[in-house]
Amino acid sequence: MINPTELDLQEEVVVKINRVSKVTSRGKRLRFSALVVVGDGKGYVGMGMGKANEVIAAISKSKENAKQNLFKAPLINGTVPHKIIGKHGASRVMLKPASPGTGIIAGAAVRAVMEQMGVENILTKITGSNNLLNVVRATINALMNLEDAVSIAQKRGISVKDVYS
Repeated sequence: MINPTELDLQEEVVVKINRVSKVTSRGKRLRFSALVVVGDGKGYVGMGMGKANEVIAAISKSKENAKQNLFKAPLINGTVPHKIIGKHGASRVMLKPASPGTGIIAGAAVRAVMEQMGVENILTKITGSNNLLNVVRATINALMNLEDAVSIAQKRGISVKDVYS
Protein backbone atom coordinates (compact mmCIF):
# COMPACT_ATOMS: atom_id res chain seq x y z
CA MET A 1 0.00 0.00 0.00
CA ILE A 2 1.39 3.37 -1.05
CA ASN A 3 1.07 6.24 1.40
CA PRO A 4 -0.04 9.36 -0.56
CA THR A 5 1.24 11.72 2.17
CA GLU A 6 4.83 10.61 1.49
CA LEU A 7 4.58 11.53 -2.21
CA ASP A 8 4.82 15.02 -3.67
CA LEU A 9 1.55 14.83 -5.66
CA GLN A 10 0.86 17.30 -8.47
CA GLU A 11 -2.42 19.16 -8.88
CA GLU A 12 -5.14 16.68 -9.85
CA VAL A 13 -6.51 16.55 -13.41
CA VAL A 14 -10.29 16.39 -13.77
CA VAL A 15 -10.90 14.16 -16.79
CA LYS A 16 -14.69 14.28 -16.79
CA ILE A 17 -17.59 15.77 -14.85
CA ASN A 18 -20.92 14.10 -15.52
CA ARG A 19 -24.31 15.51 -14.52
CA VAL A 20 -26.65 12.71 -13.48
CA SER A 21 -30.36 13.27 -12.95
CA LYS A 22 -32.78 11.02 -11.11
CA VAL A 23 -36.45 11.58 -11.84
CA THR A 24 -38.69 11.37 -8.76
CA SER A 25 -42.32 12.25 -8.10
CA ARG A 26 -41.18 15.73 -7.03
CA GLY A 27 -39.13 16.35 -10.16
CA LYS A 28 -35.51 15.85 -11.17
CA ARG A 29 -32.78 15.37 -8.59
CA LEU A 30 -29.38 16.44 -9.94
CA ARG A 31 -26.08 14.93 -8.81
CA PHE A 32 -22.57 15.08 -10.23
CA SER A 33 -19.90 12.45 -10.77
CA ALA A 34 -16.25 13.30 -11.36
CA LEU A 35 -13.34 11.30 -12.79
CA VAL A 36 -9.95 12.49 -11.51
CA VAL A 37 -6.34 11.39 -12.08
CA VAL A 38 -3.54 12.19 -9.62
CA GLY A 39 0.20 11.51 -9.80
CA ASP A 40 3.61 12.72 -8.71
CA GLY A 41 5.32 12.93 -12.11
CA LYS A 42 7.82 10.21 -11.14
CA GLY A 43 5.92 7.03 -12.00
CA TYR A 44 3.15 7.06 -9.39
CA VAL A 45 -0.40 7.52 -10.69
CA GLY A 46 -3.95 6.81 -9.50
CA MET A 47 -7.52 7.20 -10.76
CA GLY A 48 -10.65 7.90 -8.74
CA MET A 49 -14.40 8.42 -9.13
CA GLY A 50 -16.64 10.41 -6.81
CA LYS A 51 -20.30 11.37 -6.71
CA ALA A 52 -21.95 14.20 -4.80
CA ASN A 53 -24.69 16.82 -4.96
CA GLU A 54 -22.17 19.54 -5.87
CA VAL A 55 -19.32 19.55 -8.39
CA ILE A 56 -16.62 20.62 -5.91
CA ALA A 57 -17.61 17.90 -3.44
CA ALA A 58 -17.58 15.28 -6.22
CA ILE A 59 -14.08 16.38 -7.30
CA SER A 60 -12.73 16.24 -3.74
CA LYS A 61 -14.25 12.78 -3.18
CA SER A 62 -12.75 11.48 -6.41
CA LYS A 63 -9.36 13.00 -5.53
CA GLU A 64 -9.35 11.14 -2.21
CA ASN A 65 -10.38 7.94 -4.01
CA ALA A 66 -7.54 8.42 -6.53
CA LYS A 67 -5.00 8.81 -3.69
CA GLN A 68 -6.13 5.44 -2.30
CA ASN A 69 -5.61 3.80 -5.73
CA LEU A 70 -2.02 4.95 -6.36
CA PHE A 71 0.44 2.53 -7.92
CA LYS A 72 3.96 2.66 -9.39
CA ALA A 73 4.58 2.01 -13.09
CA PRO A 74 8.07 1.49 -14.54
CA LEU A 75 9.52 4.32 -16.66
CA ILE A 76 12.71 4.30 -18.72
CA ASN A 77 14.07 7.66 -19.97
CA GLY A 78 10.66 9.34 -19.75
CA THR A 79 8.76 6.66 -21.67
CA VAL A 80 7.29 3.20 -21.14
CA PRO A 81 9.67 0.20 -21.36
CA HIS A 82 7.79 -1.69 -24.09
CA LYS A 83 4.66 -1.69 -26.26
CA ILE A 84 1.50 -2.88 -24.51
CA ILE A 85 -2.26 -2.92 -25.04
CA GLY A 86 -4.56 -2.25 -22.08
CA LYS A 87 -8.16 -3.42 -22.13
CA HIS A 88 -11.27 -2.51 -20.17
CA GLY A 89 -14.76 -3.16 -21.44
CA ALA A 90 -14.88 -2.38 -25.15
CA SER A 91 -11.97 0.10 -24.92
CA ARG A 92 -8.45 -0.77 -26.00
CA VAL A 93 -5.46 1.53 -25.43
CA MET A 94 -2.10 0.89 -27.10
CA LEU A 95 0.96 2.45 -25.44
CA LYS A 96 4.18 2.50 -27.44
CA PRO A 97 7.57 3.88 -26.37
CA ALA A 98 8.82 6.92 -28.29
CA SER A 99 12.22 8.51 -28.83
CA PRO A 100 13.15 11.73 -26.99
CA GLY A 101 11.55 14.84 -28.46
CA THR A 102 8.36 13.09 -29.61
CA GLY A 103 6.13 14.39 -26.81
CA ILE A 104 2.86 12.87 -25.65
CA ILE A 105 0.84 11.81 -28.70
CA ALA A 106 -2.45 10.91 -27.02
CA GLY A 107 -6.11 11.77 -26.60
CA ALA A 108 -7.32 13.84 -23.65
CA ALA A 109 -8.02 10.96 -21.25
CA VAL A 110 -4.76 9.09 -21.92
CA ARG A 111 -2.80 12.38 -21.93
CA ALA A 112 -4.07 13.22 -18.43
CA VAL A 113 -2.79 9.89 -17.08
CA MET A 114 0.57 10.18 -18.87
CA GLU A 115 1.20 13.75 -17.70
CA GLN A 116 0.39 12.87 -14.09
CA MET A 117 2.69 9.85 -14.29
CA GLY A 118 5.61 11.86 -15.66
CA VAL A 119 5.86 10.36 -19.15
CA GLU A 120 7.49 12.79 -21.60
CA ASN A 121 7.52 10.78 -24.86
CA ILE A 122 4.90 8.22 -25.87
CA LEU A 123 2.73 7.16 -28.78
CA THR A 124 -0.82 6.00 -27.99
CA LYS A 125 -3.90 4.84 -29.86
CA ILE A 126 -7.43 4.31 -28.58
CA THR A 127 -9.48 1.66 -30.38
CA GLY A 128 -12.96 0.38 -29.68
CA SER A 129 -15.11 2.44 -27.35
CA ASN A 130 -13.93 5.97 -26.54
CA ASN A 131 -15.89 6.22 -23.27
CA LEU A 132 -13.61 8.33 -21.07
CA LEU A 133 -14.00 6.20 -17.94
CA ASN A 134 -13.21 2.97 -19.80
CA VAL A 135 -10.29 4.60 -21.66
CA VAL A 136 -8.70 5.75 -18.38
CA ARG A 137 -9.24 2.30 -16.85
CA ALA A 138 -7.72 0.63 -19.93
CA THR A 139 -4.70 2.95 -19.68
CA ILE A 140 -4.31 2.10 -15.97
CA ASN A 141 -4.61 -1.61 -16.88
CA ALA A 142 -1.81 -1.26 -19.45
CA LEU A 143 0.45 0.58 -16.99
CA MET A 144 -0.14 -2.04 -14.28
CA ASN A 145 0.89 -4.82 -16.68
CA LEU A 146 4.18 -3.15 -17.73
CA GLU A 147 7.36 -4.99 -16.80
CA ASP A 148 10.84 -3.50 -16.49
CA ALA A 149 13.99 -5.15 -17.84
CA VAL A 150 15.26 -6.10 -14.37
CA SER A 151 12.18 -8.19 -13.50
CA ILE A 152 12.21 -9.88 -16.93
CA ALA A 153 15.91 -10.74 -16.51
CA GLN A 154 15.28 -12.21 -13.05
CA LYS A 155 12.39 -14.37 -14.32
CA ARG A 156 14.46 -15.72 -17.22
CA GLY A 157 17.65 -16.11 -15.18
CA ILE A 158 19.74 -13.95 -17.54
CA SER A 159 21.49 -10.59 -17.30
CA VAL A 160 19.73 -7.31 -18.07
CA LYS A 161 22.01 -6.80 -21.09
CA ASP A 162 20.82 -10.10 -22.62
CA VAL A 163 17.15 -9.05 -22.39
CA TYR A 164 17.61 -6.53 -25.21
CA SER A 165 19.63 -8.81 -27.49
